[in-house]
Amino acid sequence: MKHAELIEAVAAKTGMTKVDVKKVVDATAEGIKDALAANGKVTISDVGIFSTQNKPAREARNPATGDTIQVPAKTVVKFKPAKSLADSVNG
Repeated sequence: MKHAELIEAVAAKTGMTKVDVKKVVDATAEGIKDALAANGKVTISDVGIFSTQNKPAREARNPATGDTIQVPAKTVVKFKPAKSLADSVNG
């Protein structure tokens, strides 16, 4: 589902205008980004847990040339679905 499709689906279920739903969806996404940057964890009931994990720097190999390269350390976002979400997807 794309951003526009999500907005249409929420507008249809709630009766809100697409403009208002877009503001809510965008504000929600921005809030999740800000919370992950600040403390690294967001829990949404019946959806799941967004968290961050630090990946250390490492060496890797370029498959095209075989050269060794340095991959810098980075922080990645992880998602663990809630049991109710996983159950609804798996039937």
